[in-house]
Amino acid sequence: MPDVTVKSIDDMEAIYGGLARRARAELGVTAWGMQVFTLPPDWDGYPNHNHGSEAFDPNQEEVYIPLSGAATLVADGNEFELRPGTMIRLGPDQLRQIHPGPEGIRFVAIGGSPGAFAPGAWTELGADPPNPPAE
Repeated sequence: MPDVTVKSIDDMEAIYGGLARRARAELGVTAWGMQVFTLPPDWDGYPNHNHGSEAFDPNQEEVYIPLSGAATLVADGNEFELRPGTMIRLGPDQLRQIHPGPEGIRFVAIGGSPGAFAPGAWTELGADPPNPPAE
């Protein structure tokens, strides 16, 4: 049996009234944190927060990967577009707030702490990837 886990996002355990899905636990991921958020259109309830507190790992960086819809991420008064095809990285102390657009947004939030994950050399910028695809 292959070591593969496949789950529909909509079938994952929901928290916060369905705004978030426990993707990490549902898939059995142990190397990083991961949730899927589905925020309704023009919703203003996403908290302005950072991860430098006791509620979170104080060293946790996050990456947001939009799956559908769009939103504006506000950090220190600067606005960043969050839409499919973009990715946003946030440092642990960075205050951030997400404002979904008229379609709402669904995005994956991946979090991890420096030093807890050892990146492979091939993942560094400019490095040759292992096992290139056949031409």
